[in-house]
Parts: sequence; structure tokens; C-alpha cells
Amino acid sequence: MTFLPQLRIPATYMRGGTSKGVFFRLQDLPEAAQVPGPARDALLMRVIGSPDPYGKQTDGMGGATSSTSKCVIIAPASVPDHDVDYLYGQLSIDSAFVDWSGNCGNLSTAVGPFAIANGFVPAARIPRDGTVAVRVWQANIGKTIIVHVPVRDGQVQETGDFELDGVTFPAAEIVLEFIDPSDDEGEGGSMFPTGNLVDELDVPGVGALKVTMITAGIPTVFVDAAAIGYDGTELQPAINEDKAALARLEAIRVAAALRMGLIRAPEEAATRQHTPKVAFVAPARDYVASSGKHIAAADIDLNVRALSMGKLHHAMMGTASVAIATAAAVPGTLVNLAAGGGQREAVRFGHPSGTLRVGAAVARVDGQWTVTKAVMSRSARVLMEGAVRVPGDTF
Repeated sequence: MTFLPQLRIPATYMRGGTSKGVFFRLQDLPEAAQVPGPARDALLMRVIGSPDPYGKQTDGMGGATSSTSKCVIIAPASVPDHDVDYLYGQLSIDSAFVDWSGNCGNLSTAVGPFAIANGFVPAARIPRDGTVAVRVWQANIGKTIIVHVPVRDGQVQETGDFELDGVTFPAAEIVLEFIDPSDDEGEGGSMFPTGNLVDELDVPGVGALKVTMITAGIPTVFVDAAAIGYDGTELQPAINEDKAALARLEAIRVAAALRMGLIRAPEEAATRQHTPKVAFVAPARDYVASSGKHIAAADIDLNVRALSMGKLHHAMMGTASVAIATAAAVPGTLVNLAAGGGQREAVRFGHPSGTLRVGAAVARVDGQWTVTKAVMSRSARVLMEGAVRVPGDTF
């Protein structure tokens, strides 16, 4: 039997926020994978090491978690006044599936540095020392993200003293602005798909739950932690080692996806694992983070725990952070009430790895709540650059 040699594809392995992913320039992909379709999906799955029935992604670049099973494709901007197109793929670990339905807010951080280092930003815009505002077109959801990247001696500054809970080592701070982050095509004509700040959601096997459903950053359904038997201080083992709990939370996700109009039948949820997200919120309470760090209730406004790809996230997804910031800014949502109610432009919330401060600018226009911008700080770093190898018969 004849076996084809491996393909060598230029790539960069990057950390962005609390996620990691393999970054490609569109032009470097094999021709068949330069367009959406089965060839592209097959290539990215082989790069990451999916599907893996062992759940380890040993024969690929993935790290066997939703935070590390990701790929990014960067191309010249297709939209005026932008620097790059950014396309994000979330890869299932144990099944042959790439979810293109949403964005990764954490890896959005790394898009700016990647764009600068790979010549997508004109040299004339890059100061010797200062900051470059990289305008990113998020192609999955059709939104603008401005990534403010620090530069020193004309190069991206990666090292620094900015600390991000969920990331072991400090790095340079990168500020992200998510412009007009709401998907306002829902039934209610606003970022709240039903037109309501709080809905009663009938969940098979669980019962009726009060929820806030929002499409800012990423479609997300928020539920009170107490309503599902939690206090908001849970760490990964409490959820991820409880199969019954995961099943209940998935039932909430499917019910919300139907109510938000993201799917038409429950069976479709299996092919839309990345969205919507499920998060549960609770008033501020002391807890010990996964690192052993003590988090005091006095230092946060609320606690939030969120699931990604069917598992409790080890920290907080960037896009879900946008949803948290936006919902917290709107009086009357479950997130806002958990934070103490009232009007607020920013919140600091507790998550399994520590805390994060996020902000959003919202306004009520013609009876509908709108969000113009959400802001947060993250960091990013190149971990390795060169080429990935995949067998020549991958696609």
C-alpha cells in the first residue's frame, strides 16, 4: 500500500486570553481548504487531532479542552476600513465536527498581534513605540473588533506585567473593543431575542426556569445558580464530573437555542455545540479559585460560571464576558440583579480561575436596549511558529 507524504503548512501556535489555537494565513492553506467546506474541516480536524475517541487529541495540536481545540484563519480584509478578516473554528474533541457559528473572544486578542507580525497592517501605521489599533472583521458573526496592540521598537510587545486570572504568567496588556456586539436580528428586534429581559423557559426534565437570553458577544442564556442547585462558586470538578448535571445544563442550552430561534428542532443542537452558551449567576460570595487564590466577595460584583462545548469553562470565554458586561449594564436582567441591580457601566465578576473586569455602553432606543461597545483587557503571545504537518491523504 502506498502512503502519501505529510503536508507542511505554515502556521503559528498562539495563546489569546485563556485560550490557545493554531493560526493560519488563508493563502498558506492547501487550495482545496482555502474555501469553506469538507476539505477545510477535514484539514483543521487533522491539525488539532480530532475526532479522538480517547478524548486526548494526542495526535494533533489540540489540548483536549474546549479552550485549546481551536483554529483561526486570517485573510486580507474584505470589508472597507478593516485590516483583516478573522474566521474562527471551534473543533469538537471526540466527534468529526467544526463549529463555525460564533466567535472566540479570547483568541480575538491574538488576531491583532498576528496581523501586525504577518504584514496585514501597513508599516506606516506602526509606531516605533506606542499602540496600534488593529481593525478586525470577525467573519463568523459579521462584527468589528478593535484590538489595541502595544508596540515597542516597531515590534509587537508580548511581555509585560499585566496579570490575567486563568493564565499563569504575566504579559503585555491588550485592550479589546467589541463594536456593536449584539446580533439584533432576533424575534424581538433587539439583542434580547424574545424582546424580554427575563423569560420563563420550559426545560424538559428540569422544569420552568427564569432566564435572561441575550445575543451580545455570543448568544448566551443566563440562569440563577440557586434555581439549579448551585451557589456560583463551583469549580470544574463539581460540574464536569457530574454527568447528570451536564445533561441538565445541556437541556437548558437546547431549550434556549429553540426559544432564541438558533435551531428549529432539538436534534440540531448537536451540530451547533459552540452556541448558545449557558451561564449561571449568583450574588458575590467568597470562594477559593482553582489556583488556590482566595476571592473575597467584597472584591467582586457577582459570580458567574459558564459552559463551553458541554463542559464548565476553566475561566471565562471572552465572548461570554461581552454578554456578561452587556447584560449587567441593563437594569432588570438576571445578571444585573445578581450584581445588585441599578445602572452600571462595568462589573468585576468571579469565575473559576479568579476575577475579570468588563464594561459595556448600553442605551435604550425606541423602546429597545442596544449596546454600542463592550471593552475588556486580555493578553496574547506566540507560543510557536513554523509549520504543522498533516498526512497527505487528509482530504
